Amino acid sequence: MDIIAKTRDFLNQTGYIARFTGQLFTLAAKPPYEIKEFLSQCYIIGYRSLPLVALTGFIMGLVLTMQLRPSLVYYGVQSQLPVMVGIAIVREIGPVITALIFAGKIGSSIGAELGSMKVTEQIDAMEVSGTNPYKYLVATRVVAGTLMLPVLTMLADAISLFGAYVGVNISAVTNFRLFFMQILKTLEFGDVLPAFIKTFFFGFAVSIVGCYKGYNSNRGTRGVGNSANTAVVLSSVLIFIIDLLAVQITALLGLN
Repeated sequence: MDIIAKTRDFLNQTGYIARFTGQLFTLAAKPPYEIKEFLSQCYIIGYRSLPLVALTGFIMGLVLTMQLRPSLVYYGVQSQLPVMVGIAIVREIGPVITALIFAGKIGSSIGAELGSMKVTEQIDAMEVSGTNPYKYLVATRVVAGTLMLPVLTMLADAISLFGAYVGVNISAVTNFRLFFMQILKTLEFGDVLPAFIKTFFFGFAVSIVGCYKGYNSNRGTRGVGNSANTAVVLSSVLIFIIDLLAVQITALLGLN
């Protein structure tokens, strides 16, 4: 019976999220548009997340290089280190790690913020005053999150590659231009485009889940905490699912 109940609950939640997402495509496209709030969310979601993303990206590139170098030296192919690091960061590690950081920071923040507004009845007050809370609170955050994560991912990739360059120069001396020329010569269209496109889906998934959990938060402070927590967990799971689907689609299209 527990399995049946959990399955029913899972299907109900899936339907609620699908309906919640469907509202985005019907209401958000209609004027008036909340341009000022959208730009504010772009600043909060994008610019304020940059320091954490940059630090994570630099450490990621540095550690990956330091871990790979001994094995490549052992097999006598240390000259391929820039190529391997570049492909790994651009195709997979950069987008996924950045999306997980994004889910932990932005997904929880959106869930907690909208959950607090729900508990304090600010959302109800917006409806009474004639403002559409879905367009003002949800649409702006989802669109901003969808557009900002690809930008953050590109910056994280660039900083990660610089961290990889620093990691290489800890044990040897490598020319900056030569290091990046090796990476750029190896990267192909099929490496960059699929990795870039899937970041839009990552950003959309994190933003819509955070908004859904916060917008439908239960009453009380515990409900706000649960909204933030479940937003991060569900967003992280969706990131891995989307990444798996992206890899399969890329393989079917022959872009690998």
